[in-house]
Amino acid sequence: MIHIIDYGMGNISSIQNMLKKVGAKSVITSNPNEIVSAEKIILPGVGSFDTGMKGLHDRGWTEVLNKKVLVEKIIVLGVCLGIQLMCRGSEEGNEKGLGWIDADVVRFKPENAIEKIRVPHMGWNSIEQKKNIGLLSMNEEQRFYFVHSYHLQNVNEKFVWAVTGYGYEFVSAVHHENFYGAQFHPEKSHRYGMEFYKNFASLKS
Repeated sequence: MIHIIDYGMGNISSIQNMLKKVGAKSVITSNPNEIVSAEKIILPGVGSFDTGMKGLHDRGWTEVLNKKVLVEKIIVLGVCLGIQLMCRGSEEGNEKGLGWIDADVVRFKPENAIEKIRVPHMGWNSIEQKKNIGLLSMNEEQRFYFVHSYHLQNVNEKFVWAVTGYGYEFVSAVHHENFYGAQFHPEKSHRYGMEFYKNFASLKS
């Protein structure tokens, strides 16, 4: 069973609907005690970094998630803000992140772009996979829907799964051991998102 974490910030129902489409069983939970039997966890998120971290702290999620992910090593997927919360911290705020991923989070810097870009980065864009982790085909271009103003930076190379170009190259997906993260929204990405979630649901710890 996949547990989708409800801490007050996430496009939760659309994730569950996509999982249902691919035949995966999931449950939305706002109670940290309910993830004791979780086989996989999805940490979604839409909004600001500090508000997201405070939501996790205030609702009693932080300690429970650390135990499940760091000690029990169950598979976890961070989506959009979720992938950012898994990092060390963000220049968007002052709260410390969960620290599961060796990376920082920064705002897009149009002044560093080789072409004019708008912030937020919104719409369809392709990803370039740097390694094959079994979630997506390596034989065709993969396109996903993005909505974000911040992105990962200073990412430990072992975590880099995919990159995307938007004025400059940034890390758009990560994987290492039981950690998975996507800056894009698979649940809004039609057939590409269906492939993503179908294969995610089939992963074994």
